[in-house]
Amino acid sequence: MPPKIKIQAFLANLPLFKELAPAEIDRLAAGTTELHVPRGEIVFQKGDPCLGFHVVVYGQIKLALVTPQGNEKVVEIVGPGFSFGEALMFMDKAYIVMAQALADTLLLHVSKDVVFQGIENDPGFARRMLAGLSRRVHGLMADVESYSMQSGSQRVIGYLLRQDADGNEGESAYTVLLPTSKSIVASRLNLTPEHFSRILHELVDGGLVAVEGREVRILDAQKLRSHTG
Repeated sequence: MPPKIKIQAFLANLPLFKELAPAEIDRLAAGTTELHVPRGEIVFQKGDPCLGFHVVVYGQIKLALVTPQGNEKVVEIVGPGFSFGEALMFMDKAYIVMAQALADTLLLHVSKDVVFQGIENDPGFARRMLAGLSRRVHGLMADVESYSMQSGSQRVIGYLLRQDADGNEGESAYTVLLPTSKSIVASRLNLTPEHFSRILHELVDGGLVAVEGREVRILDAQKLRSHTG
């Protein structure tokens, strides 16, 4: 089993908790549980009660809707340092999506009881919670706008350009790594896997990218950014 992390140290470095006093961090940590989730394991199903929120320490979590026919729509892919489940925790509602580990993952589950106590103790904590939820809503609205107003090619190009985790701004050529399989990325962009692959092939044929597995080499970032599809 992986070594236990120092929960207080991890929580204190999250933007949500950064300004809290050590005593408050200790109190939050006392209401926090480590969850080691193997790749492929379900964290929760739609309809399960939401008793707090989760933070990803390492690994990756897929949030998805599953139709009665078994079709899946990926809503979000959550990576290290990011959280999920806060809104439903405040609404006292059951989960409306399922969560599954895309890799071996370590989660912290922060109970809603300690969160609510923290809000009562520190108005600044409440404001940071609201800011985090607002960013999530803004991101979802941007997704809806993208699905409604952008072509499939524009969605894929925008997604590739946002994956520049190494900060290659100003560089004309660099490599990005897709965070998960192409089929899951396609679902996240509201595309079929076939449509996603076809768009990648078109970008390759146009000399804009080169693709090898999950690695995508951006050959000319400026041309890719201005490509209309």
